[in-house]
Amino acid sequence: MNTLNLKETGQSEIRVLLVDDDAQIQQALRTAIESHPELRLLGQAYTLREGMAAAQQLLPDVVLVDLGLPDGSGLQLIEYIQQHLPDCESMVLTVFGDESHVMSSIEAGATGYLTKDTRTSDILDRLKQLRAGGSPISPVIARRLLNRFRNSSNSGSQESPVESLPGALPASRSAEGPFTPLSEREQQVLEMVAKGFMQAEIADILGVSINTVSTYIKRIYKKLAVNSRTSAVHRANSLGLINLKDC
Repeated sequence: MNTLNLKETGQSEIRVLLVDDDAQIQQALRTAIESHPELRLLGQAYTLREGMAAAQQLLPDVVLVDLGLPDGSGLQLIEYIQQHLPDCESMVLTVFGDESHVMSSIEAGATGYLTKDTRTSDILDRLKQLRAGGSPISPVIARRLLNRFRNSSNSGSQESPVESLPGALPASRSAEGPFTPLSEREQQVLEMVAKGFMQAEIADILGVSINTVSTYIKRIYKKLAVNSRTSAVHRANSLGLINLKDC
């Protein structure tokens, strides 16, 4: 484990821990993060064991973790963070783009999922979006999941594709109890989130800043009583705010 001794800086910095056994990726991310004014690299770990120790010791804001580590699965680290470090978030960075790995990561507690073909500059943007309340997912994966929802709905299966996903509220529970209505703009943002658009894309379409979009998404999460993009889509669908068949 490589722990960095950095001088104390402002609270606006996002403190990052890298956990990946690929030295080339580690170096590229380290160089990029160290030159970014809003990010601070706390340390680097190359195994699951080192990652667990570093997370406990350094208490990062975000852990960027690969799933395939030499001594275990990154899912174990994500689960540990979910259970013991409530102020820390996990974002997966992996070569695996299949539905099984995505769903397992979400179930374990990951709030972001990127594939390793994502550009380094985009990874840094996604780290900021994650900490701002978003749930960044590689566009190709988001589209694949939404296609799965549509296909499941069109197949006439009795099981709702929304209810079958991790983090989803059962339809009977979702329909119970009042919720704060969304504003017109929040509804627009919700629909674009359901269609798989990233925050930067939504900002471009609406002609607003990414920070403004992040604020809308935070409000949506609060009103729907959820804490991730996936859960927001599930909840909104069960409440009739969106129709996944139209997404």
